[in-house]
Amino acid sequence: MQRLALGLLLYTFQRRGDVIRMGRQHVAQGYLTIVQRKAKLTIPMHPDLQRIIDATPSGNLTFLVTSHGHPFTDAGFGNWFREACAAAGLAKQCSAHGLRKAACRRGAEAGWTVHQIASWSGHKTLKEVERYTKAADQRRLADSAMNISVAKREASTAK
Repeated sequence: MQRLALGLLLYTFQRRGDVIRMGRQHVAQGYLTIVQRKAKLTIPMHPDLQRIIDATPSGNLTFLVTSHGHPFTDAGFGNWFREACAAAGLAKQCSAHGLRKAACRRGAEAGWTVHQIASWSGHKTLKEVERYTKAADQRRLADSAMNISVAKREASTAK
């Protein structure tokens, strides 16, 4: 279940409170429909997440449940996730919310625009997405600038 929690957080860009409400009924025809507290999103199902879901037994309405088979509360899931991170030997600051930030950063590193990232994360304003992705955008832009400079130099040398 820890792998499923990680996959849901990392491949959907969602808040812990939204991830704990996801279930098989939200998956159809290669898409995951996410019912956030604030909005409803439909995003393509990442193939890795689909493999994780398929490999995880679930007979409940939600993918993630407590050891007693009940849906998590927001705080309960956060505590469970933090304990799972500690058991895995990860740093104390590891959290479900940190994976939401990481997912947004990974989108930026892959070249996604802030609008594309927000279409997955459900952020209403771009300010928070920009804050999450600032370092990744800076590096991507710097690499792009270098590529332009090298290409121009090579073009002028070839003449």
